[in-house]
Amino acid sequence: MITALDKHTALILIDLQNGMVEMPLAHPVISVIKNAAKLVSAFHKAGLPVVIVNVNPSGAAWTTARKEPSTMPSRPFKENWTDIVPEIEIQSTDILITKTTWGAFYDTDLDEQLKAKGVTGIVLAGISTSIGVEGTAREASVLGYNVTFAKDAMTDLFVEAHENSLAYIFPRIGEIDVTDKIVKFV
Repeated sequence: MITALDKHTALILIDLQNGMVEMPLAHPVISVIKNAAKLVSAFHKAGLPVVIVNVNPSGAAWTTARKEPSTMPSRPFKENWTDIVPEIEIQSTDILITKTTWGAFYDTDLDEQLKAKGVTGIVLAGISTSIGVEGTAREASVLGYNVTFAKDAMTDLFVEAHENSLAYIFPRIGEIDVTDKIVKFV
């Protein structure tokens, strides 16, 4: 349950892009996008930073590392695979980050951009809960950010993975609540 947001909090949306929303997700993606858009609107209205993150793993070192075979079918990326869904209204003042790994801080200038704006807290949402959102949350925690999770503005490929992050990982990192309660603190 949310108790507060830092005065200098940023919204970070993870991988709400065409290629990800087309995957077989555990929760209705329309609802996830609607709640994410509500967060974006509230942060824009309050003049707080909004970070829009997409992922493009093409050519990243981890994609060739030795690991178990994927349970997900591989397919080539469509031309607009990395484009953010149109329901997320991007403004010229928003921070745009392209990541190649699970977390949005690794090998990007996200931490530097947030610190330059005095950001001490973040609200996280997006796809997928156990990968992009959790990876970014772990990095944010290590960097000392206060983290809040919008649980109804995220989903995963697997219900069990989503529930595991919400039940066991996120409570150790920050606070969890629904979008409508979070925007009351913005």
